[in-house]
Amino acid sequence: MRCARYFKPWSLTWIASVMPLAAGLFLAFEPVHHLDDWARAISAAFGDASPYVLINAGLAGIGLRGAIGE
Repeated sequence: MRCARYFKPWSLTWIASVMPLAAGLFLAFEPVHHLDDWARAISAAFGDASPYVLINAGLAGIGLRGAIGE
């Protein structure tokens, strides 16, 4: 199964890549959920990076983790 090499929830690399991905998605959907204070806090925690940068960094980390393999 090809997805198994990208989905490794016990890998520290995977967790470190999913965090900016999840934060970027949370920030990108801020107009939908209206949690302004939370969005500002998460944005400050990630150095005021844009949601697009966070999403791309997360996807790149997951992709590199899958390319490295076992």
